[in-house]
Amino acid sequence: MASLPRAPFPPDPVRGAAAVALVATTAEVLANPELDERLLAPWERRRLAGIRVPARRDDVVAARLLLRLCASRVTGLPPDAVEPAQRCPGCGRDGHGRPYLPDHPELGVSYSHADGLAAAAVGPGPVGIDVEPLTRRPGPLSVLLRMLPEGEVDAARAGPDPGPALLRLWVRREALYKAGFEAGFDGGFGGGFEAGRDDVRLTAWTDHRRAAVVALAGADGALAPALSSGPAPLPFSSGPAPPSGR
Repeated sequence: MASLPRAPFPPDPVRGAAAVALVATTAEVLANPELDERLLAPWERRRLAGIRVPARRDDVVAARLLLRLCASRVTGLPPDAVEPAQRCPGCGRDGHGRPYLPDHPELGVSYSHADGLAAAAVGPGPVGIDVEPLTRRPGPLSVLLRMLPEGEVDAARAGPDPGPALLRLWVRREALYKAGFEAGFDGGFGGGFEAGRDDVRLTAWTDHRRAAVVALAGADGALAPALSSGPAPLPFSSGPAPPSGR
């Protein structure tokens, strides 16, 4: 399988850097020689020891490695020099919760994994990414109504194909949550969905090659260069069978 394409390291990559988002199958990530499990920190490997299902363990490894590749492309550091950490905003403890880059507090980071898929994003300010298999159907309805805007759930259920519509709502909600935009869902997921905020960009797309639905959320100014209109991938994702980027 072809390796992930290398991006040139910019001379001054952090100042003015745009977000980088990548989506790949777990198999694509694990087959790439640039992204070896040995890149993971000891605390990450300790957490992996508690995952008993091999396929789920592979997904977690792939997502964490893909996060390092995104950070590498934004900062100009090689993947083995990127050291993500996690901290729970609820209990204040390290090792779980929202990921971040201790050496680059100006950058937001996010990753996601699900059933053979991995996604990651790094960019200025808060970012959030979520990926789900195209065939997944969220539910039950009581959970959807508690987590999503009721009007948009009703509209999706009234459509000709409610399953995919509800899935798109779900990944959007997860991306917003991971970016830290927890409030304001009652108003829907359009522009200005968060009270007093009109500078947040939220987009969702289907990666047909990988049978995945993806959503990405973050600061509008940071994501705008990476989310140009149309389905064309970003320059760094060119080449045979790369992770998709948009």
